Amino acid sequence: MTQASALYRGQVMHRRVRPKAHRLNYRVFWLLLDLDEIDGLDRRLRLFSRNRFNLLSFHDRDHGDGSCLALRSQLEALLARADIDIGDGPIRLLTMPRVLGYVFNPISLYYCHQADGRLVAMVYEVTSTFGVRHAYVIPVPTEDQAAGLIRQGAAKALYVSPFMGMEMDYAFRGHTPGQRLDLTIDGIDAEGLLITAALSAERRPLDDGDLLAAAVALPLMTLKVVAAIHWEALKLWIKGVRLTRQPLPASEPFTIQHRARESRLGR
Repeated sequence: MTQASALYRGQVMHRRVRPKAHRLNYRVFWLLLDLDEIDGLDRRLRLFSRNRFNLLSFHDRDHGDGSCLALRSQLEALLARADIDIGDGPIRLLTMPRVLGYVFNPISLYYCHQADGRLVAMVYEVTSTFGVRHAYVIPVPTEDQAAGLIRQGAAKALYVSPFMGMEMDYAFRGHTPGQRLDLTIDGIDAEGLLITAALSAERRPLDDGDLLAAAVALPLMTLKVVAAIHWEALKLWIKGVRLTRQPLPASEPFTIQHRARESRLGR
């Protein structure tokens, strides 16, 4: 059986257009982990482990609600709220691993497939530097499923930056990961486009050699991601971008869209 899990090496780009132009790029790598393959990867790889320390590791509590409940069960429960049943279809998580025990993932992506391979839903798991996590559960329209096309939208529900308010919508566009990974997220407020974030990467084998090469090329990557977030925040403050007030968290840690209600942003 062909392994679905893979390594992706590439970059993240952020571009803010108002009230001050600001742009940043940084190199990263992600793991695409089929939730049903993680234990096998743990057994096969020397440099990757599940729920224990290693050069690179995946810890279940870094995702979902942080409980001991199996991650797949948590995802299936969220999908059920959106009236989606994937049966035995695969769920594949794109995320940064822990590097020497440390990780911070601003966003992790769950690609939820039917058994025949169709992409039927996306779950966008966003974590703020304030330690709050929110999941956006969004069905993929029937006409986009076979092509693995992502054209979706959601109203912002998590305060992720002191430089952006809550009156904003997200528009997501991209494709199911293949030889290349691509996803663009636009933040849109009453005045139009405010910020764009784009992920792009090339697929590599998920083996010890490529994992070591990625870790050496980008040492302490996850720590640098957090440092970069705070450094860029400082530069925005120096530019005079106004701070916003942090609101109370959303009443529930997830946003559910139902299949019958497609977001106007995704079309």
